[in-house]
Amino acid sequence: MRLNLPLLALATGAFGIGVTEFAPMGMLPGIASDLGVSIPAAGLLVSAYAMGVLIGAPLMTLTTARIDRRTLLVGLMGIFTLGNALSALADGYWTLMIARVVTSFNHGAFFGVGSVVAAGLVPADKRAGAVAAMFTGLTVATIGGVPLATWAGEVLGWRTAFAGIAGVGAVAMLSLRLALPSLPVTQNSDMRAELRVLTRGPVLAALALTVVGASAMFTVFTYIVPILREETQASTGFVTAMLVLYGIGLTIGNTLGGRLADRSIERTLVGSFAVLAAALVAFAGVMHWPLPAAAAILIWGIASFAIVPPLQMRVMEAAADAPNLASAMNIGAFNLGNAIGAALGGGVIGAGLGLPAVSLAGAAMAAAALVMLMAVGRRRRAVSCPA
Repeated sequence: MRLNLPLLALATGAFGIGVTEFAPMGMLPGIASDLGVSIPAAGLLVSAYAMGVLIGAPLMTLTTARIDRRTLLVGLMGIFTLGNALSALADGYWTLMIARVVTSFNHGAFFGVGSVVAAGLVPADKRAGAVAAMFTGLTVATIGGVPLATWAGEVLGWRTAFAGIAGVGAVAMLSLRLALPSLPVTQNSDMRAELRVLTRGPVLAALALTVVGASAMFTVFTYIVPILREETQASTGFVTAMLVLYGIGLTIGNTLGGRLADRSIERTLVGSFAVLAAALVAFAGVMHWPLPAAAAILIWGIASFAIVPPLQMRVMEAAADAPNLASAMNIGAFNLGNAIGAALGGGVIGAGLGLPAVSLAGAAMAAAALVMLMAVGRRRRAVSCPA
């Protein structure tokens, strides 16, 4: 799909949010050491951000329902910029925790509203591709922004990294203001209709699938740096290279998932979850050897983000008559999966089961998502084709 300027502006905002979401995972050892807390305690900063997304998604979407979409998206990036500036100034663990929650409040509404805006910019048969184009900013963040922030965190300090991310937010605000047209809300925008769609079985099932599927990714990715350092005995350069490789995998998966989802959402999800589970099982077995570990990381990355466009479209289609809140809630569901995954991985480490077991736990969550998807599919077919 040709990337037009409005989609590029949305992708710029997604890039900034991707950096601030994923960069702390690469800076966990430095943050933990500087603030005098354990790695699992530092991992709770990731969980706190994810829970802030879950709370902020419905709150921001409902309270801003009648605001022009362009004005709203620029304002949400303003919250992003403020939160990262506060993170850069944080002088303790709890101060940083609060700053991360502030930052998170823009996340769900930005991606939720942005997905609806992106889908409305293209013909109906290209909507999944348009959503994927916006999420390209998120995956590019993992290729360039997150490794750069990780490097800056190690060399210049994690506070400097957060200050740089705040600068990215300012650029995103300007890009959105200049590239997006005025997007006033329609007269039939109804907060009650947005709330009602969340009671529908298909919408709730789609949100639950997102939670479980996302947890499979974040159970392992949250602790990727300790895994590479302790199990692979990797240098800082190799760790950075693996973060870039993972980001390349995410970008490939995002593009592939968008194209395939425009053909079949269900088949794309089945294949992606199956590959994700297999890749994480393989990673548990080969993480001690650099080259096989790199291959597993690339495949893991591809499968991880091949699920994102079809999951987003699945929710938007189930809530087609009032998609804004459901779309934002799916981002919240993704980040609830982030929180669950980070907590699950930390629990595995805390129980002394070893870092390879973290990857096996992620594989189990991917397998659970696949079982859920197939069960919902069978139930849907049984309803549509009664005996």
